[in-house]
Amino acid sequence: MTPEDERFLRRAIELAKHGRETGEAPFGSLLVGPDGQVLAEAWNTVLGDKDISAHPELKMARWAARELDAETAAKTTMYTSTQPCAMCAGGLARSGLGRVVYALSAEQFVELTGFQGFPEPRQEGPALLDEARVPIDGYY
Repeated sequence: MTPEDERFLRRAIELAKHGRETGEAPFGSLLVGPDGQVLAEAWNTVLGDKDISAHPELKMARWAARELDAETAAKTTMYTSTQPCAMCAGGLARSGLGRVVYALSAEQFVELTGFQGFPEPRQEGPALLDEARVPIDGYY
């Protein structure tokens, strides 16, 4: 962890504080490009947007996928106040970002808050293989 990493993590924590001050959940993130410039910032807006996916980490992943070429994305770092949840981790994997640095781990978050996450819905399958494969065949 470099002093610069710590500086950007402190900014992520400031964004989380701002989110909380606006009535949102206290999470914040920013993207820093290969040249050390801040490219984008966000805080959680799940409540205000009435959008369960409005986590700052996922906002940054979508922004990067939309605005950055693959080479730049791979050299970009996301700094975030708390370790990304499973939903955000999936988006980050698809975004092509090269690095994620977080201040608070998921384990520390649970220890501090007692919040264990949301119950997962029951999943059933697989089924209808012959039909389900038709739109996928030849795509990848």
